[in-house]
Amino acid sequence: MSTTVSPLAPASVPTLPVIAGVRLATAAAGIRYKGRTDVLLALFDEGTTVAGVFTKSKCPSAAVDWCRERLAGGKSSKGGIARALVVNSGNANAFTGKTGKAATKLTADIAARAIKANAGQIFLASTGVIGEPLDATKFNGVLDDLASRAAPESWEEAARAIMTTDTFPKLATKTVKLGKARVTINGIAKGAGMIAPDMATMLSFVFTDAPIAAPALQALLKSGVEDTFNAVTIDGDTSTSDTLLAFATGAAKNAPRISRASDPRLKAFAKAFRGVLADLAEQVARDGEGARKLVEVLVEGAVSKASARKVAMSIANSPLVKTAIAGEDANWGRVVMAVGKAGEPADRDKLAIFFNGVRVAYKGMRDPSYDEAEVSALMKQPKITIKAALGLGKGRDRVLTCDLTKEYVAINGDYRS
Repeated sequence: MSTTVSPLAPASVPTLPVIAGVRLATAAAGIRYKGRTDVLLALFDEGTTVAGVFTKSKCPSAAVDWCRERLAGGKSSKGGIARALVVNSGNANAFTGKTGKAATKLTADIAARAIKANAGQIFLASTGVIGEPLDATKFNGVLDDLASRAAPESWEEAARAIMTTDTFPKLATKTVKLGKARVTINGIAKGAGMIAPDMATMLSFVFTDAPIAAPALQALLKSGVEDTFNAVTIDGDTSTSDTLLAFATGAAKNAPRISRASDPRLKAFAKAFRGVLADLAEQVARDGEGARKLVEVLVEGAVSKASARKVAMSIANSPLVKTAIAGEDANWGRVVMAVGKAGEPADRDKLAIFFNGVRVAYKGMRDPSYDEAEVSALMKQPKITIKAALGLGKGRDRVLTCDLTKEYVAINGDYRS
């Protein structure tokens, strides 16, 4: 967790409303950091449903394995029910072998005793250094204390407890009608480095008081991540710990119970749900390690949306493109390079490149009206939009990233030490 806040951070931290059926508490367990909180406990009323998406890494953390085992097909071993979430920062509990698996079991057992629930109803997430054993005995006593003082208002404290190299807490909220009832959706996230699309790309937790069955919640989550968290990249590296969990307490008064994602009453809720995910995903991009520029990559005129996504990711993950933006250099030749190397259909003589709405390259050459001074001035803005118009079809897509600065190297060179 940095003491210097990203210049791209939101102007203020939103105050999230209470969600009936959710209580939160944080503590300093000394897992890795000194003088800061590093454990979050979220408690849920009985009947809370849960859904999750996780990293596709072939080297997942022990916590990811634990959650997956309890979410087979969107249903936990207790029928899609969650009673608690335990998150620790400072240690990813990844590549830790049998000791890592034992640590997840011990953590869940300690939490289950503290709240008098079944360990199969405890969900876990860990973030931090890979390869170091997690001493779960440090949760002894801590989780009992957290359970006794958990409160419904502690959203910002929860977001801060899960931070690692983040420079600001990430929170989002929306209120929407479900039937005739008002329901709330709150979300928190952490992520600043080792960020690339692969189902979640960081840790994030979303909470609602809407009564939504686990299979419907799972379908909402799976579709919701595609153009939000799966459309963000900081450095092209997918974490071993990527976890996105959604919890629905069902405590909203007079709200209709939703059992199917296709229920037409869910339309407005689904839009708001995606809005929370999109807000959190953009905050992750804004907090990219060492970032000074938020970068939006738009690709249009591709042969398909899938093709546009691959081209957009090629641009967004290019170190040469990202360093040019860091240097406030409208080096459109690097964008041409990134389009060409993507392995997707493209035609040099139909390609057009735009920086912040100004066309800089067109039909295989520099735009005839290109003005270096005008474009250089645009590159000093905190947000840069790069658009590649391929001229081949109707496929469109959008990806968020950030620039690549010297600070990124410094952060990652010093992180373990």
